[in-house]
Amino acid sequence: MSAPKFTVVAASLVLAGCVSAYPHRDLNFGQAVTSVKAAQTLYPEAGRARDPALTSGIDGRAARETMDRYVDTFKTPPPTINVLNIGGGLSQ
Repeated sequence: MSAPKFTVVAASLVLAGCVSAYPHRDLNFGQAVTSVKAAQTLYPEAGRARDPALTSGIDGRAARETMDRYVDTFKTPPPTINVLNIGGGLSQ
């Protein structure tokens, strides 16, 4: 094989390696992640909503009581229960 023919063959093989084998997959690349994130979003327009109860489903009083109970769990944490009975007897 002569040098010019070899160069043409080598160049065509190199360029063939750059061609995508699955162009139909490349067109939708990343679409699966985008569609799954959209399916997991409960209310996509929440940032534009004027009524916060519409987006969260909770009013001010319920939110305050929830936060108060949350803070109280750090002041007096609930007792732990040894479910698997690891390293101890039958009593707590």
